[in-house]
Amino acid sequence: MKISTLFYTLKQGFKSIFRNKWFSLASIATISACLFMFGLFYAIVMNVQHSVRVMEEDVCVTVFFYEDTTDARVAEIGDLVRVRPEVSNVVFVSREEAWQWAKDNILHEYADGFPTNPLEHHQNYKIYLSDVSMQDALVTYLQSMEGVRLVNYSPLTASTLSGVNLVIAYVSLGIIVILLAVSIFLISNTVTIGISVRQEEISIMKYVGATDFFVRAPFIIEGMLIGAIGALIPLELIYLIYNKALTYVGGLFPNMTQKISFLSASEIFSVLIPVSLILGIGIGFFGSFNTVRKHLRV
Repeated sequence: MKISTLFYTLKQGFKSIFRNKWFSLASIATISACLFMFGLFYAIVMNVQHSVRVMEEDVCVTVFFYEDTTDARVAEIGDLVRVRPEVSNVVFVSREEAWQWAKDNILHEYADGFPTNPLEHHQNYKIYLSDVSMQDALVTYLQSMEGVRLVNYSPLTASTLSGVNLVIAYVSLGIIVILLAVSIFLISNTVTIGISVRQEEISIMKYVGATDFFVRAPFIIEGMLIGAIGALIPLELIYLIYNKALTYVGGLFPNMTQKISFLSASEIFSVLIPVSLILGIGIGFFGSFNTVRKHLRV
């Protein structure tokens, strides 16, 4: 394609936006509103998922052993567990550490009444999971191992966290599909109006030998430009709102921010910016391309 043709196509794409400015503004506003909702929803979902991941890191399975289980067997069990894919970390709690924890957190001054360590046979492993949905499989594996006396775990916590992740995934997919459908519909309407307005001009261009690409490209460029503009506007708004929200929540609820970790704006926007631009331009391209192919018969 010649450089002159490329610049002509871009020029006509810009002109089409201003030629149908009210429809273009309506499309930009709709895409901006859709991507604004998408951006806010994305920021909320990412923070919820981050909080769930942080909570998942605190979920552990505790393994206790029979009294006659040798230290060598205990070490062997630890080695076998560490290589499992769903395990993120394995912490060994010795007899002395178990007794010290009991004294510090339960018995306090009453611990002096025990002349010897009553938790002599309570050495254990605390096993932390990278995926709590795999907890049942891990527990079944542990219970089948020789030397394991008891496996403590919380099936309710694991199922709740797994359920939250599943709900988030389904809701995210549903909202994204709705937003994309609405935006593509608006782009299609705008391009359709542009084709009808320029129908006579397009016919003349075809009669003098213009190619299909030469005729159709400006409309596709128009759709992509509308999508790009519609994506940039909400990104700036979301950035301002997100930073304000973090500052407000941190100032109003300082204790909550110590327990719940929020993602920084850079972490959110490192993904949101390219995704929003791809969505905006992609919506504009597919909406205009399908409309041009359907309505432009010259």
